[in-house]
Amino acid sequence: MSLERFSYDNRIVRLFAFATMGWGIIGFLVGLIVALKLVFPDFLGDISWLTYGRMRPLHTNAVIFAFAGNAIFMGIYYSLPRLTKTPMFSELLSKLHFYGWQLIIVLAAITLPLGYTTSKEYAELEWPIDILITVVWVIFGWNMFGTIAKRRVKHMYVAIWFYIATFLTVALLHVVNSFEIPVTFLKSYSFFAGVQDALVQWWYGHNAVAFFLTTPFLGIMYYFIPKAAGRPIFSYRLSIIHFWALIFIYIWAGPHHLLYTALPDWAQSLGMVFSVMLIAPSWGGMINGLLTLRGAWDKVRESPVLKFMVVGITAYGMSTFEGPMMSIKSVNALTHYTDYVIGHVHLGALAWNGGLAFAMLYYIIPRIFRTELYSNKVANFHFWAATLGIVLYAIPMYIGGITQSIMWKQFTPEGVLAYGNFLETVTQIMPMYMMRAIGGTLFIIGALSAVYNLYKTARQGNFLGAEEDAAPALVKEDKGHGKESWHRVLEGRTTQFAVLSFLAVGVASIFSFMPTFLVESNTPTISSVKPYTPLELEGRDIYIREGCNNCHSQMIRPFRSETERYGEYSKAGEFVYDHPHLWGSKRTGPDLHRVGGKYPDSWHYLHMKDPQQMFEASIMPKYPWLFDTKLDYSVVGDKIGALRSVGVDYPEGYESQATADLEEQAKGIANGLTESGLEVEYDDEIIALIAYLQRLGTDIKTEPMSAVQGGE
Repeated sequence: MSLERFSYDNRIVRLFAFATMGWGIIGFLVGLIVALKLVFPDFLGDISWLTYGRMRPLHTNAVIFAFAGNAIFMGIYYSLPRLTKTPMFSELLSKLHFYGWQLIIVLAAITLPLGYTTSKEYAELEWPIDILITVVWVIFGWNMFGTIAKRRVKHMYVAIWFYIATFLTVALLHVVNSFEIPVTFLKSYSFFAGVQDALVQWWYGHNAVAFFLTTPFLGIMYYFIPKAAGRPIFSYRLSIIHFWALIFIYIWAGPHHLLYTALPDWAQSLGMVFSVMLIAPSWGGMINGLLTLRGAWDKVRESPVLKFMVVGITAYGMSTFEGPMMSIKSVNALTHYTDYVIGHVHLGALAWNGGLAFAMLYYIIPRIFRTELYSNKVANFHFWAATLGIVLYAIPMYIGGITQSIMWKQFTPEGVLAYGNFLETVTQIMPMYMMRAIGGTLFIIGALSAVYNLYKTARQGNFLGAEEDAAPALVKEDKGHGKESWHRVLEGRTTQFAVLSFLAVGVASIFSFMPTFLVESNTPTISSVKPYTPLELEGRDIYIREGCNNCHSQMIRPFRSETERYGEYSKAGEFVYDHPHLWGSKRTGPDLHRVGGKYPDSWHYLHMKDPQQMFEASIMPKYPWLFDTKLDYSVVGDKIGALRSVGVDYPEGYESQATADLEEQAKGIANGLTESGLEVEYDDEIIALIAYLQRLGTDIKTEPMSAVQGGE
């Protein structure tokens, strides 16, 4: 049989490898800054683009899309050509993909600190960047499917199944969640509102974790563990069950992020049930990976690649057990909105994604530079520094989260909240925040040692840009083995496989959230709920710009502890004009849904100017620029028009009246503050923010709160 000769392009792999290391260090350092800001609120000074609210989304985007994203592409561009026995479809598309992805990351690094954000978790980038993401993702898919189409191997290996599911599902998630109404070049409003927006957002948010941070890394696991261990994957049948069960069940689980909220109860229960079911396929994948190493434990002890793989896969198993457990309503009532969630997600990000990313780097760099790893001792130091750093990070967050929740729910024998001031819970967990910063520092030190080790490895080697290989035009199965199984046949048909994969996630998506859009009773209206005034709308946009929703929720759950602390629980009809929703996912500060009218305007003025002056233990940043920056309401009419186009009940033609109404309300607030002895102009940004805060929760009549929230 004649062989065809070809070469693999290691140049694109090298580019993604270097980007993984570079962006990884940057993302980890930004995370450390964020952690330190919770311990030292004045760390780095009162600079608008370095506040916690703006830096946190920068950190999450850097770690998810810059570090993990480049690691994914490094793994795919290395493994896919070798699995298909063909070069990548197009070197041009490969380069466009690489430089396009780096451009997206740079734009994120510029726009997020400047406050240009949609506020949607893991999808904060504004609409022009969303379009660029779509274009670059299509380029990646075109290159990937083109490579699969011209493969010299009949059957697609299991890693390729996960790559296909990743591309198709991420495309679906990104497009639907990015339905936005542009106002200006860097400002838009979500097409969805309130309950629907929250459901779509967490359908996206949960499955961004599932199909960007899980399925591609599972494909990478299925390729690199057998390669590094020199053993075949433990079970082919288990890999089939793992793949199809995982992609079908995962897509339903998004509502478990919204338990006890204003989301219809049926949707919450559906998310919980499918989340618990996820344990089976997730652990099937973990078992398949770990049992591949049976009889190879001597190699594990010696190989940095396998060490990081084992820790990563084990963390995957722990995270995918913990997640379903946190989806059970009684457990969720204890863990949601607390730092327990932070410990959970970082266990996955640092150990699972980080572990596999560094394992790939230790595997790939020596091979493409045709040399041995510079130092196994340095690699072992990295392993133990990273592992200990993760432990020192996650465990304090677990302890801190449970401490928060118990304190929030504690009542005295007299029936009043034992810790009525929210700050009491903040001060209690400050040592945990310090431990987290120490753990993060140790992880970064380990990562820096890895970069040094891999740099020295590359310097001592000789880079092989085009790696030669040969294979027959098509590797066919031996017909003597009998009739192929249905799945074996499917593995040889790329189009049918892709269609079935898309149907698995598409049908599940439709059934999981479409009833909320189609059944009117799922989102009942409340006649007293009116759209925001132009000034309140401007204030809400400032609130979003400053990332206040990263620390404060706007969703009071129907627990006695929450209604006593904050007021009447939140109703679905109160959010019908919220584009986007701001329900939040973490309470570093108290819930704000009923804060309107609780304090005078002067309290909000002084609190935003210097929180520590009012509450010494507060860890909230200062916002001095709100008192110096003039409100830009030149596009308020365009904002009203955009919101009216998606159903917000503004009168027709109100755009021409909006500016006058804004100024009238602003002057009223400013005059009141001036009478209180405060220096303020009606067009200062702080005026708009106060107007928005004073509006929150006032559309319906509620009983007065019996406890003090505290400041933050």
